[in-house]
Amino acid sequence: MIRLIILFKVFFYSIFLSAQDESFLLVLGNVQDGGIPHMACKKDCCMSLTEKEKRVLKITSLAFIDKSDSKHYLFEASTDITEQLNFLDQITGNKSELDGIFLTHAHMGHYSGLLQLGREAMGAKNIPVYVMPKMSEFLKSNAPWSQLVLLNNIKLKSLAENQLIKVSNRLHVSSIIVPHRDEFSETVGFFIKGRRKTAFFLPDIDKWGKWDKSLKNILEKVDYAFLDGTFFDSAEINYRDISEIPHPFVIETMDHLSSLTLKERKKVFFIHMNHTNGMLNPDSQISKEVLSKGFQIARYGMQFPL
Repeated sequence: MIRLIILFKVFFYSIFLSAQDESFLLVLGNVQDGGIPHMACKKDCCMSLTEKEKRVLKITSLAFIDKSDSKHYLFEASTDITEQLNFLDQITGNKSELDGIFLTHAHMGHYSGLLQLGREAMGAKNIPVYVMPKMSEFLKSNAPWSQLVLLNNIKLKSLAENQLIKVSNRLHVSSIIVPHRDEFSETVGFFIKGRRKTAFFLPDIDKWGKWDKSLKNILEKVDYAFLDGTFFDSAEINYRDISEIPHPFVIETMDHLSSLTLKERKKVFFIHMNHTNGMLNPDSQISKEVLSKGFQIARYGMQFPL
């Protein structure tokens, strides 16, 4: 059972922010696309959740908050976007529209929240949505997403790999392509650069060995790394063909990075956990094992100064 220790952990990470921290990242969710409780799930991980616990277990998304300019941006438009934006308003006290959304790829939990911006719901006006070229074409060419473009609910902004763009005075973003199941679009990770610190956000990748980049080298260049933590190990997912839904197991990532110093390992915050992943429970032995090896786990409400 996931206890209210989650709320303590949220406070614990918030206290690292000071009055001088004009910009920061906020974790709006850490769960894989299907959410939790997962549809048709009769396992204890779904059935035993309390209503309070459900409120802090949302699908993966980050927000960049710039207090000085009263701007905020989303990284992913998840299925839980309505609750996440309500939470964002509580944190910022800002009821204005979003200033932009960055999307990593076209899998359900990462972009389906865009529909809430349409005429049936928010009726947004020209919210910038930053996407790679194939993702842009997919959204323009396929309903219901195309209606968002046609009605000017969203304004697509094309990204190019490794191109650093200035989003605001305190936010610069660049993208990097990674191997994943690219049925409809590319898949990217984002470098999120504030004035003082940089985060790397990569919720989905097939396997580290399929990528022609060095994760260790990337960790040297960033202050935080939010990495794919979908499945802890193969035993967790023995009821599915992993070749259909490839991800690096958390135990593989930890082994891959085991030679790094503790300082480097502590930069890693696993995110995007499947409903079956014991890491969603901060009291579980699996969570304790991850922490004991120097790695960390992203939790709802955590704040990271940039």
